[in-house]
Amino acid sequence: ILPNKLSIFPLSNFIFFPKTSIPLNIFEPRYLQMINDSIKENRIIGMIQPKKNSQKLKKPEIYSIGCAGKITSFNETDDKRIELVLSGVSRFKVIEEINSEKLYRKCFVDFEIFKKDLLESDQKIKFQDLEFLFKDLKYFLQKKNYILDWKELEKQNLDQVINTLCMISPISLEEKQMLLESENLEDRKNKLKKIIKTYTISDIQVSTLQ
Repeated sequence: ILPNKLSIFPLSNFIFFPKTSIPLNIFEPRYLQMINDSIKENRIIGMIQPKKNSQKLKKPEIYSIGCAGKITSFNETDDKRIELVLSGVSRFKVIEEINSEKLYRKCFVDFEIFKKDLLESDQKIKFQDLEFLFKDLKYFLQKKNYILDWKELEKQNLDQVINTLCMISPISLEEKQMLLESENLEDRKNKLKKIIKTYTISDIQVSTLQ
């Protein structure tokens, strides 16, 4: 059961998706406090993107939709940092911020509208299909000097693959936020294809002009 109160980690320049995993290096006192509190409770924290126009504020305005993750491993270093792995569980909607004496922010949240995120996909993806679906993405990543292990992706199921590609693609944060807020996986996949197509067409036009 997911909590209706969530510790919030507003991380600039990064958007987290369900069924993906990320390593985090925590060193700020407020987030060290947040992680230590979370480990004592349910190990769940909410990652959310601060809005660009308020990122420099002490308490930046945040988007209403983020993604909760569960701490699946952690290690405290000799210099008091915490290294951890966060695994994406489900998106959430912020309902209201909670007044708290904690150094970090907490919010009332709603997971109900994203309950499909908790379902396990049984759609195994064929590498040939993936290659066909994302030929533009492969071209785009190569142009950006991104190295992606497609063989490793082949071992994952469809939702893991789509969400991983959304998370790592070198597109704008606003576009990634739009992908995060997509109604379902099919919608997310189609939006990603359109975004990447736009980038590749622009790139080809620039190359032609040169």
